[in-house]
Amino acid sequence: MSFTLPARVGRAAVGLTSLALVAAAGCASSGTMAATGGRSAPSITRAPFGTTREGTPVEIFTLTNRHGIEMRATNYGGLIVSLKTADRSGRFDDIVLGYDSLAGYLRDTPYFGAIVGRYGNRIAKGTFTLDGQTYKLAINNGPNSLHGGLRGFDKVVWTPETFQTASGVGLKLTYTSADMEEGYPGALTATVTYTLNDRDELVVEYRATTTKATPVNLTQHSYWNLAGSASRDILGHVLTIDADAITPVDSTLIPTGELMPVSGTPFDFRTPTAIGARVDQRQNQQIRFGGGYDHNFVLNRRDPSADSMAHAVRVVEPTSGRTMDIWTMEPGVQFYSGNFLDGSITGKDGAVYHYRYGLALETQHFPDSPNHPNFPSTILRPGDTYHTRTVFAFGVQR
Repeated sequence: MSFTLPARVGRAAVGLTSLALVAAAGCASSGTMAATGGRSAPSITRAPFGTTREGTPVEIFTLTNRHGIEMRATNYGGLIVSLKTADRSGRFDDIVLGYDSLAGYLRDTPYFGAIVGRYGNRIAKGTFTLDGQTYKLAINNGPNSLHGGLRGFDKVVWTPETFQTASGVGLKLTYTSADMEEGYPGALTATVTYTLNDRDELVVEYRATTTKATPVNLTQHSYWNLAGSASRDILGHVLTIDADAITPVDSTLIPTGELMPVSGTPFDFRTPTAIGARVDQRQNQQIRFGGGYDHNFVLNRRDPSADSMAHAVRVVEPTSGRTMDIWTMEPGVQFYSGNFLDGSITGKDGAVYHYRYGLALETQHFPDSPNHPNFPSTILRPGDTYHTRTVFAFGVQR
């Protein structure tokens, strides 16, 4: 099947009320906004967050912007542990899934809040060939390799550095992955920077260099629930994705190499659509394979150059009024509708994460790109710098 990408890019829907306006009535980092004038200086603090099984100390960092948005992140796996934003009534609540302590993340966890790499998403049969040499990776997802292998970037301790600018606060994390770690060639030095600014945006910026040619595909794997505190499933969230196609998959969720138009399918989110409207249309083979949505959407881009930002996704949660818009330099976004959450995980504040109580939107290059020459390349070579950026913008719809 052939498919040509149109030369256009989506725009954020109008009618967004900034959290800055909500916060003008006064705010606190949790609970109901306090009537105190609503503005305070941005801040960042750090505290111990336990130790790994090997005894390495881990820290947690609390970033707060001028309008009271608060993000807590740790240098273990670059995990976003919590992120609190206001609803339409001005009440702040946590909109990401996760655990209260490091111990939860040290158990088997579905990548809550994590930076994933060296290669986010799947590589077929854990094998790829680069410059005439075949490399074998760990198999950790059916017959395939997922999110960097058994000990990917989500399970290592990064070196942290905090900073503050005139418009926000940030955390820079650095990790060097050794040559052949998890089977990947080259010593890869990666940095991931989180910046929480006073435009109510979380900016995630990635950079990497390598000593040998290697695939690189870093992404952020937070599970979002804009209702707050995972109080209900995400099926009522209204989603817009500016994508005319997906990369369809086989039964093991590996791309076939084709591009499939979304028109007339359950994958058409070009206009605002509730996630639950078509998620269980099992007559669709792709829905059956994913158990719902677990697919890479091919983003429409006016300018396909590597340094351009494009609006990719808008999420609206009608009951709270919370909104999230995503801009990215990446060509794709993996939309996952929490199909494997089953109520067996108890997260923060005793919340039970039932079926489809969180959704992931992972901006990325396409899955299994090293085995598909027709996909945008993910190969980083010595002397070049991997650089990409994604922005999550938070707001309120009245």
